[in-house]
Amino acid sequence: MRLTLAFILAPTLAMATPYDGIYRQNANAECALVGVDGGSLKIEDGVFYGVDMECRMARPVQVVNMDATLYDMNCVGEDDVWTERAMVMNDGEVENGIIMIWDGYAFRYSRCDPVPAPEPVDYEAAPEEDAEADEADADAETAEDADADSESDGNSDDE
Repeated sequence: MRLTLAFILAPTLAMATPYDGIYRQNANAECALVGVDGGSLKIEDGVFYGVDMECRMARPVQVVNMDATLYDMNCVGEDDVWTERAMVMNDGEVENGIIMIWDGYAFRYSRCDPVPAPEPVDYEAAPEEDAEADEADADAETAEDADADSESDGNSDDE
């Protein structure tokens, strides 16, 4: 079993597939969570990342007269190793979606929207911004103190 596991996990030439991307398991799936229930699935560089498992997508064969590819799926997960065939095709009804067909099962996945990269943080500018905010707070407190002093002066005139 160790030899089989080593063969599957051995480094191979990583090649992108036409299906690379992150896909929702269902309509309410969380795209940022890959490989967990309620999350998403990912195909990247010839590896399919499913729930608690991953499969190396090997020996691709184009299916004649279809926008589909048949793969040998060399999989590992939950202390098990197995090989199955699966066909992946572009979904004709859902834009950028795929259909994945395993022996006896077919699944439709819609692609997650690309997540925008976070804005870079300029750590050198951050202290200046904090200093400016502190100055603004100090100015506001000074103005409030001045207002309070003028109100108290007005009250002492009434006496």
